[in-house]
Amino acid sequence: MHNLLDPAILFFVFGVLAGALKSNLDVPTPISKFLSLYLLMALGLKGGFALAKSGFGPEVLVSLGAAVAMAFIVPALGYAFLKRRVAQYDAAAIAAAYGSVSAVTFVTAMQFLENSGLAFGGHMAVAMVLMESPAIIMAVLLANALRHANANLVVGNGLGSHGSGVLAMGGSSSGPSIRKILHESFTDGAHLLLLGSMAVGFISGEAGKAMMQPFSGDLFKGMLAFFLLDMGLMVARNFSDARRASPVLLAYAALGPLLHASIALLLAVALGMPVADTILLMVLSASASYIVVPAVLRYAIPEANPALYFGLSLGVTFPLNILVGIPLYTYVAQSVLG
Repeated sequence: MHNLLDPAILFFVFGVLAGALKSNLDVPTPISKFLSLYLLMALGLKGGFALAKSGFGPEVLVSLGAAVAMAFIVPALGYAFLKRRVAQYDAAAIAAAYGSVSAVTFVTAMQFLENSGLAFGGHMAVAMVLMESPAIIMAVLLANALRHANANLVVGNGLGSHGSGVLAMGGSSSGPSIRKILHESFTDGAHLLLLGSMAVGFISGEAGKAMMQPFSGDLFKGMLAFFLLDMGLMVARNFSDARRASPVLLAYAALGPLLHASIALLLAVALGMPVADTILLMVLSASASYIVVPAVLRYAIPEANPALYFGLSLGVTFPLNILVGIPLYTYVAQSVLG
């Protein structure tokens, strides 16, 4: 209930309602992009300032290692579950979206923890960056394996070059190169801004924090509320894509994040991670990408249906995490870890 009374969350709910009522309320695209860039810059600065204060100790390395482990575990489980229930290219793409992370969900969780008086490590912003790409790599490898299998099947059936239409959408049996996919992922503007801001915060330290406080601190809450209003409108307008998905996919979008968060909790308990860092690891593991990963997958796995991996992550998982997931993960982590 506390999370629902947060003004930023209330603006998100208002945006969903306005979109559902088909209101002409709209946040212009340039403003929406600016808000996104602002939140990433502010997040990077906050993480850099915190890292400058805490440094890179064993606790930081353990948390980052747990994040990387979850970045491989989640898409592997997702693909294993989905590959016999939907088309395999769709299974790989959905697994990639859910194996990656949502920066907006992370920022909202970070704000929730600050409001609750829970201190978390700035290195968790680094964890978010590290968790973005492994799922994409795994999905591309799976898609390339599927293309090779299809090519061999065509040849085995004696179709030879006349069966090349099977591979047309993928460009070639090997598909896009991993190097090109990695380059697109790591040079994405959002990634670079986050990493650059983190470096600026780390280098400038406490002096930089004091100077940037009016920008990255005082304005943050209002900017987040405005951005979540825009996200609410977007969720409402894309919910129809999610509604057309099969019951199995809808169940995965709603229940999969709970399983992923539970695995993250078990891993964090085993590694002795602090409560606040554990909550953020659970949030990251439960979130799904609807910005960076869909943009890459449209090029990397054109055989997959974007309405599925984009619609499910934005139309189902994102609002559930914002409204219910974040307070739930916080409550469970505090109950388990004290």
